[in-house]
Amino acid sequence: MRIIIADDQGMVRQGLKAMITAKTDMEVIGEAADGWEVVELAKKLRPDVIVMDISMPNLNGVEATRQILEENPDIKVIALSMYPHKRYVTEMLKVGASGYVLKSYLFDELIKALNAAIAGEHYLSPQITDVLVDEYVHKLAAGEPGNLSKLTARERQVLQLIAEGLSTKQVALRLNISPKTADANRRQIMNTLGIHSVAELTKYAIREGLTSADF
Repeated sequence: MRIIIADDQGMVRQGLKAMITAKTDMEVIGEAADGWEVVELAKKLRPDVIVMDISMPNLNGVEATRQILEENPDIKVIALSMYPHKRYVTEMLKVGASGYVLKSYLFDELIKALNAAIAGEHYLSPQITDVLVDEYVHKLAAGEPGNLSKLTARERQVLQLIAEGLSTKQVALRLNISPKTADANRRQIMNTLGIHSVAELTKYAIREGLTSADF
């Protein structure tokens, strides 16, 4: 089993790698510290599984998973998070993650999640109940899409970077686009979401799980 680890904390990556490589049939072939890096590594290395932290700078785990699975749906993704909140779980499942493991139980559950993913199954930490899965499958999938789903992938990236405190010029530089395009994206995001200030955009992005209050 060929695995990439994506987490912005080096100590977490080291601990995961040590645990995984202790298994003779598992190999860590790459590590990434943010969402952009893991998207590029997935294209180059084509792993079997990616262990994906949800809260990462520049591009969060949900958006990284979305882009990776659009490019290669055969890759399995196991989400890592400190949070058992419904929003985080449903967003990761919605974009195609095969598992969701809480960091507080990481070393007990990750190997189980990896084996389940390779077997074509899903794995959720026991603290995340089956009721949540049923709600996702029967209600969320059948409901009206939220405003976040109306944004393009580029607009979601811009929204995350704005929420992380970058100015329009800094967003343009980070995404390799013109300041005019970045500003147009920001205005379109505000129009789509019905939000009229950067402070409100930041609160919205945190509430929707695009980023966390840590950045």
